Amino acid sequence: MIRIGLAGAGGMGAVHRENYRHIGGVCVAAVAGASEKDAAKASEWGLPFYESIPEMLGAEEIDAVDVCTPTYLHADGIREGIEGGRHVITEKPMALTGADAKALFGAADAAGVQIYVAHVLQFHRQSEILRDIVMSGEYGRPLDAYFYRLSVCPRWAEGGWLFEREKSGLVPFDLHIHDLDLIVSLFGCPLDFKMTRSAAHDRGYSEHCRFSYRYEGMGVTAEAGWLNADIPFTAGWRVCFEGAVVTNDGGVVTAYGAGVPPKVFDTEEKILVRTGINVPPTGTYLAELRHFTDCVSRGVPSDRVTREQVVTVLELLEGMTAS
Repeated sequence: MIRIGLAGAGGMGAVHRENYRHIGGVCVAAVAGASEKDAAKASEWGLPFYESIPEMLGAEEIDAVDVCTPTYLHADGIREGIEGGRHVITEKPMALTGADAKALFGAADAAGVQIYVAHVLQFHRQSEILRDIVMSGEYGRPLDAYFYRLSVCPRWAEGGWLFEREKSGLVPFDLHIHDLDLIVSLFGCPLDFKMTRSAAHDRGYSEHCRFSYRYEGMGVTAEAGWLNADIPFTAGWRVCFEGAVVTNDGGVVTAYGAGVPPKVFDTEEKILVRTGINVPPTGTYLAELRHFTDCVSRGVPSDRVTREQVVTVLELLEGMTAS
């Protein structure tokens, strides 16, 4: 049995706990947190509660720590798990700088443990289809790609920490990071990049960002935004290949060739798990956590979310937002 110590029992902590219940040979054994809400959730779930990760690791048999705290606490939680000699699963981003990520991976190497970063978009069925198309060369070489991810401004964030750059990284690190992780995993590190952004005068952050990445013989653009409008969440992509244009409208993946009927891919999820947050029931978190706990059981790094990929993404975001 793989015993998980959950750090943080907020929205994502609850999502992870619910999905672990669907994985055989895995259980959440305890909760660590700093708030009364964390303690209340642990009580609701019938789990022992501790006020810190070290305290939890000193009292419980734990195989892996799952860090689901606010972004600015991720690096500390990862470090405490490593210092306790445990593998660590962490929500993204694992840190807000490439240097911090490299230091944490180095510490994990020294301790003989692994870090697994929950870039959940890698486990979406639509992303898996795109990966298969790119890697197989089914439609030839990719020529151009466009990714988008737009959300209403997250006013629900408790304490407003999401709107503090040093705590969340704002739109680039909180929202666009999903698409950039997929972009880097598919196409590698770009030759160069740039970002433009816009905001109303009374906002303390950029509401909308556009990103441009240059590859050899290919361009990739993306947009991401926390918009001051009650629009529904929308995300998807369009990739132009030599032999087809493949689109994802947020659910349906379709390949449009020349002189042939469009091909609609099977994106049905066989298992749906409720989330309890502003995400409909999905099997994506289940696929992600099954993969990570399988890696934990074997003591191996993830081949889906690699160290190189994680660090590259953070360094790119740093480079774009430094000014």
